[in-house]
Amino acid sequence: MSAMLRTVNRVLLALAGLVLLVLGGSVLAIGLGASPPSWWIHDSRHDVLVSAADRARWRDEGWFWPVVIAVLAVLLLLSLWWLSAQLRRRRLAEVLVDTGDGEGALLRGRAMENVLAAEAETLDGVERARAVLTGRRSAPQARVDAVLAPHAAPADVLHDLSARPLTHARDSAGLKSLPTTVRLRALKHHAERVN
Repeated sequence: MSAMLRTVNRVLLALAGLVLLVLGGSVLAIGLGASPPSWWIHDSRHDVLVSAADRARWRDEGWFWPVVIAVLAVLLLLSLWWLSAQLRRRRLAEVLVDTGDGEGALLRGRAMENVLAAEAETLDGVERARAVLTGRRSAPQARVDAVLAPHAAPADVLHDLSARPLTHARDSAGLKSLPTTVRLRALKHHAERVN
């Protein structure tokens, strides 16, 4: 599903970029003196995109220009949000491991996430665990989501998680530190029936 969303995202990005490039490039070319085709939206370098008559047409309607400005502001905010979502990588693709020779080696982020989650699931009181790496490849950060069994003590699980899986992950990747956010959730279970 995520591969399909990525493809749709890239197609929409390419189409939006192409439309903006064609429109912006044509306005720039006509502004620099190129002659436009007869069917184009403006005629010459001295022509405006919205004429005085078009601007005055809605002058008597008090609601029109505030609505236009509000819609454009919402579109701008949505575009900036979408752009920031594209630039922000949610998961770290690789971790730079210091091998001591100055070159370093690359460890796949997914592999480290899988090992961290698998080791966390071996802890007493942890039913399921999921790990995600974020940050930079030379300074990764981890987020661990763990589902606790009914008998688990959260303080003990947190201590064991820090002492074993997180320490192993940090040491095996040769990292000075591995800042981690841990989210613990209780496993939903039915109440026991007493007879």
